[in-house]
Amino acid sequence: MTASDLIIGSDGLARPAWAATTDLLRHYYDTEWGMPVRDEQGLFERLSLEAFQAGLSWELVLRKREGFRAAFAGFDPERVAEFGEGDVEKLLENPEIIRNRRKIEAVIRNARAVLELREDGGLVDLIWSHQPAENLAPETLADIPSRSPESEALSKALKKAGLTFVGPVMCFALMEAIGMVDTHLLGSHRRGTSGVWGEA
Repeated sequence: MTASDLIIGSDGLARPAWAATTDLLRHYYDTEWGMPVRDEQGLFERLSLEAFQAGLSWELVLRKREGFRAAFAGFDPERVAEFGEGDVEKLLENPEIIRNRRKIEAVIRNARAVLELREDGGLVDLIWSHQPAENLAPETLADIPSRSPESEALSKALKKAGLTFVGPVMCFALMEAIGMVDTHLLGSHRRGTSGVWGEA
């Protein structure tokens, strides 16, 4: 493990470098990242935020998270599915979010797809059915892949269901964020805390 992979904070706890740079990222890493999300609205929010993050920094998305929640009706898929062109235009003028027409329209389209998925098991079952059989045990950041066979399969399944901005790299990031894979580095104080994989 290189010195830069884990940083010991002033609290004596080890975190990866990306989670040790700002208070916002540190709090997100310590309290949320890698913890299971098993409700439809929670997963729709994570999918939507991952879509907005594409090509940008995750810290920027986190800074605007409350703005996103207000703008997208708390990421209630039933309410977002009813958004029309007028709502899109209003969102494009909203400085509290990332104003990208393709991403905004994708979130609305995805909300409608999520509602249709309810007839076939639902978003939660679809996503969690792609949990890998074995967990990862990365010692260094270089050990963590950007995609996996499971994220590729999840991407295909989500696209088949009508969702967009759900490529295999984005799906792997989602799987990390919701604890489907535990990519906390060995030695991190958060390793094994999700309860999904135990301590390994």
